[in-house]
This record gives sequence, C-alpha cells and structure tokens, in this order.
Amino acid sequence: MLFNSYPFMFAFLPVTLALFFLLGRFAARDVAIGFLTLASVFFYAWWNWIYILLILAEIAFSFLVGRQLERTDLQDRHRRLILTGAIALILIVLGYFKYANFFLGVVNELSGTQLSLGLIILPLGISFHTFQQIAYLVDAYRRSAKHYRFVDFCLFVTFFPQMIAGPIVHHNEAIPQIRRPGFLTPRGINLLVGVSLFGLGLFKKTVIADTLAQVANPAFNAAYGGADLTLVEAWMGALAYSLQLYFDFSGYSDMAIGLARMFNVRFPANFYSPYKSVNIADFWRRWHMTLSRFLRDYLYIPMGGNRRGPARQMLNLFLTMLLGGLWHGAGWTFIIWGALHGIFLAAQRLWSLFAKRRGFMLPRPVGWFITMLAVMAAWVYFRAPDVDTAHSVLSSLVGANGLGLKTPNLPDLPLDGWPVILIAGLLATLAPNSTEIFRRYAPTLKLETLAKRHLGRLEGRLEWRPVTVWALIAGLVTTAGAVAILGWQSEFLYFQF
Repeated sequence: MLFNSYPFMFAFLPVTLALFFLLGRFAARDVAIGFLTLASVFFYAWWNWIYILLILAEIAFSFLVGRQLERTDLQDRHRRLILTGAIALILIVLGYFKYANFFLGVVNELSGTQLSLGLIILPLGISFHTFQQIAYLVDAYRRSAKHYRFVDFCLFVTFFPQMIAGPIVHHNEAIPQIRRPGFLTPRGINLLVGVSLFGLGLFKKTVIADTLAQVANPAFNAAYGGADLTLVEAWMGALAYSLQLYFDFSGYSDMAIGLARMFNVRFPANFYSPYKSVNIADFWRRWHMTLSRFLRDYLYIPMGGNRRGPARQMLNLFLTMLLGGLWHGAGWTFIIWGALHGIFLAAQRLWSLFAKRRGFMLPRPVGWFITMLAVMAAWVYFRAPDVDTAHSVLSSLVGANGLGLKTPNLPDLPLDGWPVILIAGLLATLAPNSTEIFRRYAPTLKLETLAKRHLGRLEGRLEWRPVTVWALIAGLVTTAGAVAILGWQSEFLYFQF
C-alpha cells in the first residue's frame, strides 16, 4: 500500500487513527498498541502477505537475542559470540534476498557457469528494518539499550510510517515515546501538523517528482536503448533525475514524519536541504540523515573512524560509503556510486586538512557548485540500469556526442522540460525546508548535526501556524497532490532499497 494511494489516504489511515485512539481511551494500553501493530502488519501485507512471516520471525529473534545480551551473568566473550552470530544470521537473510542473484551472476560471468536460484523477490523495507534491529542488538550488547517489553518492541519495528523506506529510527528514540502516557490520547496540534506535513510531502511526490520523472525517464531510457544523447538531452536527464530523487525522497520523508506525528510520535529528521550543501560532508549530514548516522555509529566508528591517522581515516570513509552503496542495491552501478562518494569524502577531508594549514577556504558558491556537480555525476550511476548506460550519459554530459542543443531522442518532453527543472531547482536550493517551515512546532526530534538557520523576514512569513490561511494553503496543496494521482501513480524511488 502506497502513501500516495486513495485506499491508504481515504480508508486505511482514517480508520487506523480512529480505532487506535478509541482503543486508547476505552481499552487497555496493550490492546491499543497491539492494534496499531496489527494495522502496521496489514499495511505491509497489502504488498505481499507471505513476507509477514519473515519480519515477525526476525522481530522475535532479535528481541530474544537482545534479552540474552542484556544478561549480567554471561561472560563478555559469550555475549560477543551471541551478537556476532545473530548479526551474521540477520545479514545472511538480507544477503539472500538482496544479493544472492547478483553475486551468483558475477560467479557465472567469471566461470562461464549458468547457476541460478530462480526469481527472488526482495521484501519491501528489509534493508531498513534490518538496520534497526542490528542497531538494537549492538546497543543491547553495549548495555545501552533499555529493557523493553515485547509489545512495544513489535510496534517499534513494524510502525507503518517508517517500515517501508525509513527513516531508520533508533530504538531509544521511538520506544520511550510509545511508553509515554500521552501516546494514546489524540492531540489537535499533532494532527494538524501531521496532516499538513503529509499534504506537503504528497505534493512534492505527485506534482513535482513525478513530473520531473517524465523528463528524466525518457533520457535514461533512450541511452539504455543505445541512443547517443545530445548535450542538452544529457543535461536535462541528469538534472531532472537529480531533482526527481530529491523531491521524491523529501516528499516521502515529509509524509512519514507527518504520519508519525498524527500518532503522537516524532521521528528524527531525515532530509534537510541537501542541495544547499557547500561540501560533500555537508551533503551527507543533510541527505538520508538516519542512514548516515547508522553508517557512522555502527560502521565507520567501529572500524576506527578518524582515530588512527589520516590514511586510515580515508580508507574508513571509502569502505563505509562503498558498503553504503551496496546497501542501496545489488548492482555495479550502486557499488560505483558508493565508491565515488567514498572518494569524494576522502578528497574533501584531505582538502580540508590542506586548506586549514594554508589558511585558505573556498568561497561558498564555489564549494556549492563543485559539490552539486559531483553529486549529480554520481546520481547518473544511481539511476542508470547498467554501467554502460551511465558511461554513455556521462560522456554526453561533457559533449562527447557533440554540442547539439536539440532533443531528437526526447520528442515528448512536458513543457520542453527546462521550466520544470528550473522551478524545481530554485525550490531545492532557495526555499526553506519542511523542518524550517514547521519549526515552531518541532516536527522532528532535535537536530544534532545541523545548527538552526535564522530565517529571513520573507522566509519567516512562510512559517506554518494553525490559522485559517495556512489551513487553506494546506488544503490546496493536499488537493493538488491527490488530484495528480489520477494522472500517474508511482512508487517512491527508495522503495526499491
């Protein structure tokens, strides 16, 4: 079931909200939480009910292992063996569904064999809830996870706003909120903020991102079909996809945060104007922030982080992003994308050390321009169906196929493409983000890595308030987003991960 679908918006969501709060008022607490867990399971089962057994088994397994890791009568070496075995098993399950056919294909290509496991369907959201459970197990081993009740742990993992594509919510962020007495009582301001955020996210997805997809898809499809894109076609395709992914993921994040807020839960921020970044490290503090946090806390720092000298730090950055790329998908394009970002981060770190010693700093506009070029070039690999297509698009971007300004390969571009790209680009780089618009009512948990930006007088007027004018704006935006579904309904791009 998609957030941007009529069954979800007009049936599942209102019914779930109403019954949850009714049970919260007239039934026992665990009954209400159990209902919300079952509703979340139903939401997941709408796609493929058979994988419910898998996620329920993983939840029970992680909870029971966590209880063992909490024990004080076990020696550390036994607890370490339990942790290693549990994480290995969870990763084997993830590896089978997500990577088995890819690595088998590599073996077949190298050895000339024709081994096959048949069609393996990737369970939705498996990468996200796998990371959530690994974080819990590691924290249980470190004795930094509290002693949770099973009913609360089940809801933490299955809670439908974050189950499919994040954010990757930490157990010590979500479960304490579930345990609060006010969790079961509807709050008007939470419902208003949640509905408004949901509507804004819906608009970003269906009106902006899906329109940009009609520019990006023909360009990449033509390149995949063997066409040599002209210079303008390649730039239109690369820019359109960069912005499509931005608004698609930003829209999903807004919708997920808004949905959680309706249920009195604040999620961590997952998206904070990444296309305003002035260097690649700044970009990763703003893009998919909960994934960046997980990679930092459970991969980069355990590998040594920056504690073992510059050379080891560069290697750790590269390996972390390489694995981050592999997490996104089983394919050489994702591996190259991750490797590129690892190289970018290492290069930026080396440049920072050099510039600091020389007392030199790049002007912010120059840093922003270089960062956006690097990000866009890497997105080409992220979007392309194979490496050859990515190389074809990149070569066209630098004029290898001529400097033609016509679009013979893209005859059906909406509004010639450029106005859509220009408007979306201005919104991504100049407009305040959702967290800033709703800042008066703290839409997310406290931002740890980014200082709050002072809004100018004009931007300050865009701050959301529970007044009639904003109710009308939210209504118009939500209606436009809902009507756009009639033309074309698509999945969120991050659903494939």
